[in-house]
Amino acid sequence: MRWEDAAFELSAGVSAQLPMDDLPEIAFSGRSNVGKSSLINRLTGRRSLARTSATPGKTATINFYRLPFIRLVDLPGYGYAKVSATEKKRWKELIEGYFDADRDMRLVLQLIDMRHPPSRDDYQMLDYMVQCGIPFVVVLTKADKLNKTERAARLAALQTELGDLEGVTAIPFSAVTGEGAEEIRSILLDLIQE
Repeated sequence: MRWEDAAFELSAGVSAQLPMDDLPEIAFSGRSNVGKSSLINRLTGRRSLARTSATPGKTATINFYRLPFIRLVDLPGYGYAKVSATEKKRWKELIEGYFDADRDMRLVLQLIDMRHPPSRDDYQMLDYMVQCGIPFVVVLTKADKLNKTERAARLAALQTELGDLEGVTAIPFSAVTGEGAEEIRSILLDLIQE
């Protein structure tokens, strides 16, 4: 599989703009600035396929990236307070419209910053996926920013923090070093070959 063949397909600002459901899809979900675009870039080996920004709340649309065998879906980040109520409402409609559509969604990669406990919004998203039966894998981003001792402490704490999620897969990931990228690619390839 040639991940580097990924191409930007379109941005949807409202659910009516979602593309035709003609490929298996992998959605990337998480708080603003958690590293969704960076993960897409690392998985595809393309530095600037998905736009990254140091400013939270920049991705206000659902961005679709197409490969011959799969579509990667970059959802807007949640939890950013400096957005108007109108914009938050539009994002909510957009994301719910995506999840409510009858699409061939194989998996959600739920990104959580490894340096911190999951936020209230993270727990709400995890609960939503459990309640709706949406399969997901937790990707622990920014793993390179922790030293060995901090990393061990966070992994131990996550056992408790995610303890209610029986059998959840959690993968440490670093966009800088590439840690976790091959494991994630392998999971995605297994899913689309089903």
